[in-house]
Amino acid sequence: MTRHHSFLDKLLISADRGLKTLVPGSSRARRFNPADKHQDTLVDDSPRHTAGLMRINHTGEVCAQALYHGQAITAKDPAVKSAMQHSADEEIDHLAWCEQRLRELGSHTSHLNPVFYSASFLLGALAGALGDRISLGFVAATEEQVCQHLREHLTQLPPEDEKSRAILEQMLRDESEHASIALAAGGKDFEPRIKELMTLASKVMTRSTYYI
Repeated sequence: MTRHHSFLDKLLISADRGLKTLVPGSSRARRFNPADKHQDTLVDDSPRHTAGLMRINHTGEVCAQALYHGQAITAKDPAVKSAMQHSADEEIDHLAWCEQRLRELGSHTSHLNPVFYSASFLLGALAGALGDRISLGFVAATEEQVCQHLREHLTQLPPEDEKSRAILEQMLRDESEHASIALAAGGKDFEPRIKELMTLASKVMTRSTYYI
């Protein structure tokens, strides 16, 4: 028998998920960390730059979780919720992998994560309220932005950093699939102008979380 949650239930569930997303050490990966197959061979100042890149990617995953959590509050179609929950579960793996890599590099997750989580949660809830087609389209466009960042970061990683590269390559495969799932589920393919605005907004996150 399917249980129907009240709006208050959904808020409490989202609050719990939010805490698990934001509190360091709370995310538990369900899949094997692809970085564990490689040795850490970074030299000189490489760890500092790599940590900045991994911090950006971790915050990107925090935003993705918030987006999915916000949509769960307002999404209409149960099938859509199910498809998005699958993607959200894989994003938890990304959170855990990035956090583990940051610890190995002697660094930390971004102190700005609560700010970006809150903003992304509100955007997700708004998108869900506008209808599943818009909501799914927003997911697809967001994942496209994430894929673009991942491709750029893969070119910036030190050649010897096989651990970080393995993580980002798996994340890129997953994020690309999430975008395809959202569009296949009926998501609207946003026009280039909207995607350009999203790119400008994402630069605020990338430029700040690299350092903070």
